[in-house]
Parts: sequence; C-alpha cells; structure tokens
Amino acid sequence: MIPPAVAYLSMEIALDPRMRTYAGGLGVLAGDTVRAAADLGLPLVAVTLVHRSGYFEQRFDAEGRQSELPAAWSPEELLEPVSARISLGLEGRAVHIRAWRKEVEGREGSVPVYFLDTDVPENTAGDRALTGTLYGGDERYRLRQEAVLGLGAFALLRALHPEPPRVYHLNEGHAALLTLAVLAEASLGGNAAAAGAAERERARAQCVFTTHTPVPAGHDRFSMALVRDVLGEELASAIEANGCAPDGVLNMTHLALSLSRYVNGVAMRHGEVAQGMFPGYPMNAITNGVHAVMWTADPIARVHDRHIPEWRRDGHYLRYAITCPLEEIRAAHAEAKAALLDHVHRGTARTLDPSVLTIGFARRATAYKRADLVFSDLERLRAISRARRLQLVFAGKAHPRDDGGKDIIARVHAAARALGADLAVVYLEEHDLELAKVLCAGVDVWLNTPQKPLEASGTSGMKAALNGVPSLSVLDGWWVEGHVEGVTGWGIGDASATGDPVLEVTDLYDKLERVVAPLYYDRPLAFAEVMRSAIALNGSFFNAQRMVEQYVQNAYRLKEGAA
Repeated sequence: MIPPAVAYLSMEIALDPRMRTYAGGLGVLAGDTVRAAADLGLPLVAVTLVHRSGYFEQRFDAEGRQSELPAAWSPEELLEPVSARISLGLEGRAVHIRAWRKEVEGREGSVPVYFLDTDVPENTAGDRALTGTLYGGDERYRLRQEAVLGLGAFALLRALHPEPPRVYHLNEGHAALLTLAVLAEASLGGNAAAAGAAERERARAQCVFTTHTPVPAGHDRFSMALVRDVLGEELASAIEANGCAPDGVLNMTHLALSLSRYVNGVAMRHGEVAQGMFPGYPMNAITNGVHAVMWTADPIARVHDRHIPEWRRDGHYLRYAITCPLEEIRAAHAEAKAALLDHVHRGTARTLDPSVLTIGFARRATAYKRADLVFSDLERLRAISRARRLQLVFAGKAHPRDDGGKDIIARVHAAARALGADLAVVYLEEHDLELAKVLCAGVDVWLNTPQKPLEASGTSGMKAALNGVPSLSVLDGWWVEGHVEGVTGWGIGDASATGDPVLEVTDLYDKLERVVAPLYYDRPLAFAEVMRSAIALNGSFFNAQRMVEQYVQNAYRLKEGAA
C-alpha cells in the first residue's frame, strides 16, 4: 500500500446522500476537497467518523416547527471493512475502534476515506455509541468523540502505513487532539508533556489547520477537569505544558493553532477576521471552492461539453464560458428550473410558475445567517411582488438544540402564510446533497443575507454560480471576492466590515424592485449575460480544484519537503 503524503481529518465528510455523515457546509466542503484531490491524483487519505445514527431527518408541523427523526444508515451496505483494529484509552478503559473504507475515484487517481466506528462488541454500550450521532450528546460525549477522531485517526494511519503522512490537515478544531499524538511521537519517550522547543517544531512542521468560523460556538471548549477524567493525566499535562489551557479550559482551536505550522481561514475576509480573533498566530487565507463537475447540473454541463470540453479536466477553463451562446444558457437553465419546480411539487404539492422570478435560499438555519431578513417588511415585499412577481424557495436544517434556528424556520413559514397568494414561499424539508444540487441550479437568483462579519466563506452561492445563477448577497465571506456589481450578481448593503441591518434590508428591497426584477422581466438577454458571467468569473475560480491546488502549493508544500 502506497503511503499517503497528506492525511485530511474532518468530523464530517459528505460523499453520498445515503450516508448521513454530514450536517452541512463543513462536510460538503470536505467531500468536495476529497473529490478534487482524487481528480488531481494527490496522495491524500481522509479520516472521519461513521456516524451510524446520522444527523437527523427534518420534518415540519403545520406551523413550520422543525422536528427530528432518526437518520440511521448501515455502513455494512455501503462501505468496505478494514481489517486493522486499534484502541484508545478513554476514561481509564480501552475503547476499541474498527474502520470502514470508501474509495473516491477521480480523473487522475483515487482517495481512500476511512470511517472510524466504535460500535463493536468489545465496547461498553456508551462507548459503542461514540461514533453514532453527529454533533450529539453532552460535553463529555463530544470530547470522547473528538478523541476518537483525532487520536483514533493517528493510530489507524500508523496501523495501515508504517511510514507516516508528511502532512496532517485538520479541517476545523474537532480533530485537534491529533496534534498531541504527533507531538508525543516527536518527543523522547513518547511523552508530549516533556516536549521541548525542538520537538514542538518537529510536530508543528507536520500539521496544517483550517479554521472555518468566527462564531464562538464553533470553537469547542472543555474544562481541564473533564479533560483529565476523559483523556488521562499524561495528555492533560501535555495540553497544559504547551499553553493550550488558559484559565483551566481546553480550547480545541487554540490547541490546533499552537501546534500547526500553517493556519488558514476560508476566504480573504475571513482570514482578516480570524487574524483579529487569534492575533498571536500568523493567519493565511485560502478561499473555499466547490467541485465543479459534482455541482453543475446536467443541462448546463451539456452546454459546457459542447463549447468548452476541457472544463471537466480543468475547472479554470470555465473562464471560457463567456463565449457560450446566451440562448443555450437560457434553455439549459429552463431545464434545471423545471426540475426544481417538479421537486417542489412532489415534496409540497405546491405548483410554482416557471415564468416567475424564483429566488433561492438554502443555508443551515441559525441566527446569524438570517434566513428571515427578506421578510422584515412584508408589505414592502408584497408590493414588489404584486408589481413584478416573485417566488421564494427555502431549505435548511436547524441543529436540534438551536432553538433560535428553529424559530427562524417557523418565522419563514409564518411569513409564507401571511403573504398568501401575493408571493409564493415554500420551505423544503430535508436539505441534503441531492436537494442542494437541484436547488442551486434551478432558482434564478441566489439570496444570502448573513450578519457581518460572521460569514466565514459560504459555498452555496458558489454552487449556484457554476449553474449560471447569480447571487444577491450581503458583502461578506466569499462574495467580497466574487462580487462584481451587475456582472456576477448584486451586493446588499455596503462594503464595510460590519453591517447595518436597516441599510441592508432597504438595499435588498431596492435591488429587487429596481434592478433584479426589471432586468429579469424586461431584458432577459441582459439577465442571461449576468448568468454567463457568474459561470465565467465565479465558477472558474471558486472551485475545489483551485482550492486544493492552493493547499498543495502554500500549505502542504510537498515538493519543498517542508513537512
């Protein structure tokens, strides 16, 4: 077995809608990263948890309140078993771990993805459930689960490959405990607590860390009393000896920051925000991207195949979409829109009009993403739609314990009832890979209204752009880089680093009423030019091929032997 050069660790990786191993953007990004690595023939291996119980299936009651149903799946039916077995010491006992494997095929190679699984007979009932529910349980559960990911991934890779990876890439802080295993291996006697400066530098040289959120809740924190109880005295002492437990609290992000050679945010603006959050660590930026072939709907893909066939091999060629005939783009989009409206009808029994300007919004439902911002003034929105018909399609899950996110979903449903026949609003259940692809391709405009500066990147608008769907978005995250007013879409509010909600709501309505709707209805070929520019300017850059190439060049630095 050829040893991998890079090991990529992520709490969630989205590869197949039947495998409920993801909750949202972090996992979808991880899946696209793996696909792009396979396309490029990068010697990379990925490790995650199996999450047998999944995330959850979403349902709404008559008032639009979300409820959650189990989303169990069977790795035995979809994955290959791995013969190697490992164990970890947690809470003073051995926790046994097996693994499953899925090979992700690409143009130039393949990437194995390993799914760690504690549901084995040797374990206690509590330990068997550790790889059951994604983002479930209390703090103790989460710490034990993150230990399985970070320490378990290190142990599995050592069992499979005597020659270690040259680089460990931590996709968010959930896997940060791996750095302690790397540090222990670099230290005399295998004791990370006794590591000196030289040993720390050897460990840091092997680790790369990507932080994804400026929202405090996205950075896991555990009391050192809990850490000692779960991980034991040796690892707890190592955490304290390396200055990663200020005030008696382990911050997983600080652990990853302190023991990584290269750290990056996921967009230019996010890199700046993250540098302000963590001023003691040099912060780079590599803007996210999405897998072009994965996320381009078949009708649009056929246009590309006719005019720029190289796009499947090299996403940079999407730049040449600027030469694709406008009528072909319009016809392809009409196909994608028909597929979306058919999906809406089958899922909700609602019939939407294909001639009406259709606006899409599909994000994780949580407060800062502000899915309900467009409903701030129902009478103004009603008046806009009476003059130039609009219809809105929403999707997105709230975390089971995020009551604020659930309230937002309910408010969208309430607005839909209040608007009635004046403006059709639908909220689709069960936002997954399949729905995301249909939705991003089928709407006419992609709406995004996050609260600045909390949008680290956002990738839904990138998926839309690949399909010729321009964004109408607050200037935060990736849109700071992708926005060219009236060319790739439209900005909401101003370019300041912090937003003004009153200004943003006013500007959102003004753009809809005076710019976007008139362009769509009165100048359809000019609207199609914006569609085409979204593909050529945004699709050609905000793709996973470019993103992974930047990681190889700037973070992994394999040719330099830097790691």
